[in-house]
Amino acid sequence: MTVIAMSKITSKGQVTLPVSVRRMLKLDRGERIAFCLDKGGVLISRCNVNVEPAAFDKAEWAKIEKLTSRKGKVFASAEGAKRHLKAL
Repeated sequence: MTVIAMSKITSKGQVTLPVSVRRMLKLDRGERIAFCLDKGGVLISRCNVNVEPAAFDKAEWAKIEKLTSRKGKVFASAEGAKRHLKAL
């Protein structure tokens, strides 16, 4: 394995990725990275986060809001609405 840059771990366990590494990986501020264990150590790579689709589409959510508003309830999340509907 070739060492291309080095960095220190802070007292909070944080590490600054050197500019050369960020450029090689084409990383910008706020992007996620993955740490993978390998026989030779830890590999750092770009990481894409896949977000699960919403539990309900807009039309379904509108129906839920309409039903719950009749009972005076409005839910901030799909999980709260699901629990309410199961209890009906």
